[in-house]
Order: sequence, then structure tokens, then C-alpha cells
Amino acid sequence: MTGPVILLVEDDEAIAAPLGRALTSHGYLVRTARTAALALDLSVELPAPDLVLLDLGLPDLDGVQVARHLRERLPLAVIVMLTARAAEVDVVVGLDAGADDYVTKPFRLGELLARIRAHLRRGVVDDRAAPLSVGDVVVDLAARRCSAGGVEVALRPREFDLLAELLRRAGEAVSRDKLMTDVWDAHWYGSTKTLDMHVSALRRKLGAAGVDPAVITTLRGFGYRYETSQPASGGSAVDPAPTSAPPSLSRRRTSATTATTATTATTATTATTATTAVNGTVATAGTGGTAAAADAGL
Repeated sequence: MTGPVILLVEDDEAIAAPLGRALTSHGYLVRTARTAALALDLSVELPAPDLVLLDLGLPDLDGVQVARHLRERLPLAVIVMLTARAAEVDVVVGLDAGADDYVTKPFRLGELLARIRAHLRRGVVDDRAAPLSVGDVVVDLAARRCSAGGVEVALRPREFDLLAELLRRAGEAVSRDKLMTDVWDAHWYGSTKTLDMHVSALRRKLGAAGVDPAVITTLRGFGYRYETSQPASGGSAVDPAPTSAPPSLSRRRTSATTATTATTATTATTATTATTAVNGTVATAGTGGTAAAADAGL
């Protein structure tokens, strides 16, 4: 074997053949599958694939389902989806199914090779690196394992790298650009929405392990911060935007003003009536008041 193992799952021969040759010329050992069934068979062969290039439009099974099966069999492998489905909902579904990256067709070979290098480079760690620990969350860089309160948390490769980067800078505000550069690649070509998707996945998985999801705070217009202390109870994982008084408070203020006005009007009316009674006159407004005054001899 001359390099990392790549499993290429693509049913279109016009794409698979030249892409396979290009990958081989760059030192990768390439296994090619035209169907989902063959891809699943090849995924368990040794040595295990380091990275999977997965087309979603396969003839025997939808690529999203294949991604789920591959993620179960290859928890440490990088899965990159290659597809013509460019809608945001497709990207979200693909990432949630277990993919680490999403490349739309037609793609540029140079860009794809750069992404592959970046993904594989992130998988190389210093075996002597000390584990990172903040609160109940521990990330073992050498073993590439994460635990929360002693319970192991299963993370995809990119989720692991992102969490490790946030823990390294715990308590610091880390910009989106910094995270994209350090966790993905300095020459990232795609949308940074993939960062938001991975943060969402981390919050969900840490929350399932008993960690408050708000430990990863969104800094609007900037990036994220991993909190070094337990967030306040009921806190949000998203920083609220500054606003005027909440509607409920405004309603309370309006009600209070109305009540005060009504009380003032009632007091004034009562005072006027009392003054009139002292003068020996009971008067009412309008013509009725005039008749009452005449009867009193005024």
C-alpha cells in the first residue's frame, strides 16, 4: 500500500474512472464500487478505508442510507458525499446521516484533492498529546475518544476535531474563520454552514450524555465559545440579541398605566361629588343637574 485507502462509491463510469486514476496518481490506494451492496462489502475489507467518496444517486440504495451503514461500520473514517443535490435540506440530511463533508457536482478536481488532504491531515494526531478536559468532558487525542461524566460519546471525525479545537481554547471567543481554518482547511471553498451543523450535532450528543448544550455558546456575528463553567440553569446555547422590553413586560406596563389613569379619574370624580355635597347640593351632569339645583332653591 502506497498511501491512505479511499473507497470510491460512484455508479457513473465517466466520473469514477478518471477520478480513480487521479487519486491513484496522488498516492492513494483506491477501491471502487458501482453499487451500494459492493461498497458495504468493500468497507469491511482490511485495511479499512480512511476516507469514503460517496455518490448519493446509487442504483440499488439511496446514498443517505448507505452513509448511515458506513458510519456504523467505519466510525473513524471520513465520509465525503459527492452529489448533484445542492439544496440546503439535502446538505443537512447528508451531514446528519454521518457525512463529514458535502461536495456538489460538478466539482473541481483540485478542490476535491485539497479537501481530501485536509480531512486526512486532521486524522493524524500526536500520540503523546495529553487529553483535553473541561468539566465532565474529556477528549483523548491519542485514542480519538470522547467521554462525558465517564460515559463515552460517539463522535464523527469532524465533530471530534471541532470539539477538540473548542476545548483547546475553552473560555475564549473563537471566530468562525479560525474554526474553519483549523478544523477544516485554510483554503475551504464551501459554505461555513457546515460549521453550524457540526456545532448543532455536538450540542445534541453532549446533551444526551448529560452535558448542558449551552456549554457551547453562539457569539452572533463572530463564532463560538466553549464555557469553562457550568452555564446558568435555563440558559440558551444561543446568545439572545438585544431587544426592547419584552412584549409581556410592555403589556404589564400598559395595564399598569391604564389602571393608574382609571384610579386618578375615579378619585377626581369622588372629590368633586364630595365638595358639592358639602355645599348642600347634589348635582348631576347636564340638564338633570340644573333641575336639582332649582328644587334646592338656588
